Amino acid sequence: MATGLLAQIRSLFEGDAGVRRVAEDPVLSAELLLLFRMILADGVASESEMAVFRRICTQSFGIAEGSIDAVIEYLNDFGYETNGSQAIAMFQDLDVERRKLLARHMADLAKADKHLAENEVKLLRRTMDLLDISPVDVVKPAG
Repeated sequence: MATGLLAQIRSLFEGDAGVRRVAEDPVLSAELLLLFRMILADGVASESEMAVFRRICTQSFGIAEGSIDAVIEYLNDFGYETNGSQAIAMFQDLDVERRKLLARHMADLAKADKHLAENEVKLLRRTMDLLDISPVDVVKPAG
């Protein structure tokens, strides 16, 4: 119990650990912004899309579940400073596996609500073109 209280006090003074991690990592910030753009591409942020976003945050990036709402708030507050082209540019020099992972995450979000909207397909296709990723790379299992 004392440990939990100390963590809460520390968080008050230092800010949320997940938000700090996102704020200190421009590539992670860019990826999360691109994922949010995919969520909003069809005009609706569905519960299934948000569930996939939360899973990606916890499993792929190690962001604690309790930090995700604060991370979303951070992205909402500061995400306007980065447009989609700037976010994608952060990935162009990264290794191909990292670029494929971004595309897979975006595809997972597009499919989350069981309906691929035209704007989702356009955003995914444009992102893959800019990152020089083949659609085959997105549907193949990671490995």
